Amino acid sequence: MHTSLLDILRCPFCGTALAIAENEALSCAGDDIESGVLGCECCAFPVVAGIPVMMADERTQQALDALEADRGDEALLGLLGLSDDWARRDRFHALTTKDSATYRDVLELLCTDAEGTYFLYRFTDPTFVAAEALLRAIGQQPWPVQGRMLDLCGGSGHLTRVLSGLRPTEVGDLVPSTVLADAHFWKLWLARRFTSPDSGAVCCDANHPLPFSRGTFSTVLVADAFPYIWHKRLLADEMMRVADADGVVVMPHLHSSLGDNFSPGDRLTPAAYRALFESHQPRLFSDERIFEDIVERHVVDLTCDVSPEQLGGEPSFTLVASARADLFRRYELTDEREVTGQLSVNPLYRVERHGASSVLTLTFPTTEYEAEFGACRRYLPDRISVDADLTGPILRETLGVRYEELRDRRVVIDAPARYC
Repeated sequence: MHTSLLDILRCPFCGTALAIAENEALSCAGDDIESGVLGCECCAFPVVAGIPVMMADERTQQALDALEADRGDEALLGLLGLSDDWARRDRFHALTTKDSATYRDVLELLCTDAEGTYFLYRFTDPTFVAAEALLRAIGQQPWPVQGRMLDLCGGSGHLTRVLSGLRPTEVGDLVPSTVLADAHFWKLWLARRFTSPDSGAVCCDANHPLPFSRGTFSTVLVADAFPYIWHKRLLADEMMRVADADGVVVMPHLHSSLGDNFSPGDRLTPAAYRALFESHQPRLFSDERIFEDIVERHVVDLTCDVSPEQLGGEPSFTLVASARADLFRRYELTDEREVTGQLSVNPLYRVERHGASSVLTLTFPTTEYEAEFGACRRYLPDRISVDADLTGPILRETLGVRYEELRDRRVVIDAPARYC
């Protein structure tokens, strides 16, 4: 946790500013706080593994007690949900002391249900592809990226990584431009370790007031998660409160109660979602149209907003809200071929060597995953052969003249270091 985060953090209960306690729990490296205790006028909150935990529940209190008793490792294991499982604790310690441990290795340990599958293959699922393109389009304007950006309910940081890339870090700029917030500590730990290490991370519950000061963020993103929040009116008001005057609220892939969805959550009608953000001038967009424009025309057209009635029974749609009318224009998408992490074969592919070539076969992890995300076949070929060894480290030169094709079709991705 960079100390600059204290400028924007507020207690979610009393709303007052926080200060770091100068006690035995405090561990710092320069302006980065690795562990410690934050206090306001009503509460104390632990900072563990550089992540402030802005919640008031039993697990958080246990972490606070452990920190103050100089048992930092116990605090971490408790927040990761490993306290009572000695086998997983031992495996966690073994993994995290190895430089070769990957996101995939630790994800499989920390998450044993279908959500882990969703996260591992997140970088190329159709909802991610649409959200990424939308953010890159909006990022072509200067004001949405000029301040801090918030990825709320952002999981383990896949879209946070996209947000962070919209505004390259200036030389000597140590203050994170992007903040990832989620209620699940283990997801934030993974993000800081692997997926988006340059972002700030805050553990908080979006069903409560957000632990940030008013007008802090130039962009507020909630992707996929809003239907799973029970206190929707509170969260909508909070998202608009923490956005600045020109701030953009971005909500890709909202499940509609008028359509059929996988894992639908507590859905509303498009009209009801729009009404929640009425004061921020929201516009609605067809997810089907957005996806088609991206895949076929390589554009994001924010002039094509629709009414709730026009959405009809579409299962999902996107909401973008901003007082700036000039945000809503047509954007040509640029090809993303830079490498900021490391080149990796899309983990949806099984790789087999045939002589000097590698044969890649699209292989879905489960039938349920294929049913939900099978539209990835619009850009991922079922089978492809490449005249190179793709079983080890991949360099751009390895792919030769096929580099652009393989990147554009997401057969080869720019993944974080040690992703899988």
